[in-house]
Amino acid sequence: MGRSGGGARSTVVVVTWRGRAHLAACLDAVAAQDRPHRMLVVDNASADGSAELLATHPSRPEVLRLPRNLGYAGGMAAALRRVGTPLMAWLNDDAAPETGWLAALEDALDADEGAWAAASVLRTPEGAVQSAGVRLTANGRGADLTAPPAEREVFGFCGGAALLRRDRLRAVGGVPAGFFCYYEDTDTAWRLRLGGGRVVLAPGAEVVHLHGASTRPGSARFHRWNERNRLLMLLRCAPARVAARELARFAALTAVLPLRRLRGAPRPPANFRLGLRLRVLAELAARAPAALLARRPAPSRAEVWARWSR
Repeated sequence: MGRSGGGARSTVVVVTWRGRAHLAACLDAVAAQDRPHRMLVVDNASADGSAELLATHPSRPEVLRLPRNLGYAGGMAAALRRVGTPLMAWLNDDAAPETGWLAALEDALDADEGAWAAASVLRTPEGAVQSAGVRLTANGRGADLTAPPAEREVFGFCGGAALLRRDRLRAVGGVPAGFFCYYEDTDTAWRLRLGGGRVVLAPGAEVVHLHGASTRPGSARFHRWNERNRLLMLLRCAPARVAARELARFAALTAVLPLRRLRGAPRPPANFRLGLRLRVLAELAARAPAALLARRPAPSRAEVWARWSR
């Protein structure tokens, strides 16, 4: 059920940008879900024929067309203002959920009132697990779990396919629209935890995910967004000592890179290139005040870090 979704408790939000090549498969898979739902597609000003595809697709999704590309984070933030159901599903346009995906996610939240988000199992087209939830590393990175954990509870979810309680999401500040792309999911999971909620894995909620169909993992832009948003997330969510330590590490490594080049070191990968890292530092300086203002009092901050960082 797309536009009407009688009796729906969930709105499935699909954010797309130039996704015509894979968007129809995503919409077909959402339409085939065995639970009532609404479907909202956020079109990030695509100019590849996606608008025409959306207008003629049999599922008749509601469409929010943005005047410019706001990225995945910006698209989800725009959608949140329109979602009227108690639950909001996040779904990449290059993901095709199995028929029981939404039911498994809803059941996982129904079984645990303290769970404010449920993570899916994302698989490659060949069947390998891309993500079975997200863990928090010792240096404050979000890393996909590539095997289902022994416990149902996980630190966070992959934003490519997840289900969240709408009101809880709004209460902790919504989606960080300024991230544009990457780490909006880990930042959101962290804020849900700081607000008193948990994240659980729904093992039966399976999705086939192409991964990187709209962006190029490993590209300069990928690394810029990853590095910048990780550090912004730490400023917003982590204990102060952790945020300060990781900022200092990033700046110190950036400072010594010219010396390594002078000594004849080989050309580094994109995330260790001086120009990219200087741009990250400049963007951090501009965005740090807003990130610190978004940092809400949270007595559990140190506890969350101690329990989940590994």
